[in-house]
Amino acid sequence: MTDPASVVSEDTLLWVALSWVKGLGNQTFCQLLRAFGDPAGVYNASGNQLREIVSADLADAISAGPDHELIAPTLTWLSQSNNHVITLADEAYPQTLLEIPDPPPLLYAKGNLQWLNARCVAVVGSRNATPQGEKNAEDFSAALSNQGFCVVSGLALGIDGAAHRGGLKGKGSTIAVVGTGLDIVYPARHRELAHQIVEHGLILSEFGIGTPSRAQNFPRRNRIISGLAVGCLVVEANVQSGSLITARLAAEQGREVFAIPGSIHSPLSKGCHQLIKQGAKLVDNIQDIVDELVGATPSPPLSTSSAAQPDGHPVLDCMGFEAISIEALIERTGLTSDSLSAMLLMLELENKIASLPGGRYQRIV
Repeated sequence: MTDPASVVSEDTLLWVALSWVKGLGNQTFCQLLRAFGDPAGVYNASGNQLREIVSADLADAISAGPDHELIAPTLTWLSQSNNHVITLADEAYPQTLLEIPDPPPLLYAKGNLQWLNARCVAVVGSRNATPQGEKNAEDFSAALSNQGFCVVSGLALGIDGAAHRGGLKGKGSTIAVVGTGLDIVYPARHRELAHQIVEHGLILSEFGIGTPSRAQNFPRRNRIISGLAVGCLVVEANVQSGSLITARLAAEQGREVFAIPGSIHSPLSKGCHQLIKQGAKLVDNIQDIVDELVGATPSPPLSTSSAAQPDGHPVLDCMGFEAISIEALIERTGLTSDSLSAMLLMLELENKIASLPGGRYQRIV
């Protein structure tokens, strides 16, 4: 039987071992890296050298060397396919996280690492979302994904789950940042969604294998959600919502913050309205976000017949008011399937078209 440690590099093993030293937080971990270069340098330092930076107890724990029994579950996990540890020294480490004040020294990742440095947008909101709120989150996320963004959220019930489902629908994908070890799916009812994300996107955590769900972990994971992204969209939130923490962190990290307004009578709109009063951009369609993050984007090339129409929108101009299939629209507009799908989502969010059974659409304005 293969020893799990034999498939993990010595360098990775030392990063993991140092992260498991009891009482060693991220800031002190980084101080040690600055002083000694890498975990190997930390473990090779003398007790006196270590005590210049950390407490005597921590220095003694480090001087004792890696605790192989403690890190054994992590090594076993790493020996399985699609499981990774990404450290500050790795090229794959997300560049956007290097910009935040307290980047995690290492990340546990499950899935496709290509999304770590994709252009991301965080989509967050209430766990107790309304059906319309979940639909908005899924539709906006699908539209963002079709624009090439990767949707980041926290795998929680409500808005988070809808955001991940939407992200998986487009040509982009989704990253779930969780507050547990990656051997645990929390909440359990998102197990199937988590499997889909691993297959097509990525699940990420700074918490070691075996770490259970703890209330204090979730505010910490929020800084990673916002830190990975160039912008943060809040869909529904009351004024005590944890998603407002994510929005505040996003603003502090220099990210754009967006919020979808709602009824003045709904508690789940009050958090979004508060953000808008504080300077978040009010959005009611996907183009509000796209224009802010990438500038106004030109429309795809149109066929001569559709460009000559007078009404001003390449898809609306080709629809008329009769129900029409997406195949017929592709033929009429000359657009690719991906471009057309993104435009149809925008038009539906703007209440200009309605989707009908059988994959057909109808213009309503």
